[in-house]
Amino acid sequence: MAITIKPIPVLKGKAATTFNQKASKNSAKKFAVDFSKQKAESIKILAKAKI
Repeated sequence: MAITIKPIPVLKGKAATTFNQKASKNSAKKFAVDFSKQKAESIKILAKAKI
């Protein structure tokens, strides 16, 4: 028995413009994750394991 495919909802009008504005605003915010603590812990673990 086949399952019907539902149509993809499309934003129109004001909802579409606000979505695009928020999307472009959030994509401009780029940040990096600091893994220095995890790196230091892993180095300690590997030194202790003598690898």
